[in-house]
Amino acid sequence: MSEKPNFKKISIHEGPKQSPGFLLWHISTSWRSSIEVVLKTFGLTHPQFVVLATTGWLTRNGELTNQATIGKMAGLDPNTNSQIIKGLEEKSLIKRDPSSDGRAKNVSLTSKGSQILTNALPAVERMDGNFFNPLKEKEISVLIALFQKLISTD
Repeated sequence: MSEKPNFKKISIHEGPKQSPGFLLWHISTSWRSSIEVVLKTFGLTHPQFVVLATTGWLTRNGELTNQATIGKMAGLDPNTNSQIIKGLEEKSLIKRDPSSDGRAKNVSLTSKGSQILTNALPAVERMDGNFFNPLKEKEISVLIALFQKLISTD
C-alpha cells in the first residue's frame, strides 16, 4: 500500500473548498461550459468569441487595431491569437488589411462578423446573468472589482 500524502504538512488549506485556486478552477470550468453551450448555436468556440468580441470592442468607433493589441486585451499568447484570428478569417467573420507600416495587419469585423457578434454577445450576457444570478448586485460589483484587481492589463 502506498503512503498517503499528509495534507496538514503540504497544504495551507483545510481542504479544496478553502483554496481560492481550486474554487476559481471549479467555477471557471462550470461557467465556461455554460457559455460554450450558447456559443455552439453561433458556430463559435469560446476563444473565437473572445477574439471576435475583443476585435469589435477595439474597433467600435472606427479605430484601427492589430493582432498584438487584440491578443493583449484578450489575454492570449501571440501564437494562439494568430490561430484564432486565422480561423475567424476563414469563417469570413474578420478581415486583415495591411497597416500603414506594412509589418502588422489591421484586424476588423466583417459585416457577417458584426452580425454574429450582435446576436452572440447578448446571448452570452444572458447566460452570464443566469450563472451569476445567485449573487446580489452588490456582490457582483465586489466580484468585478476583485477580478479587476487580479487581472494584469500591462
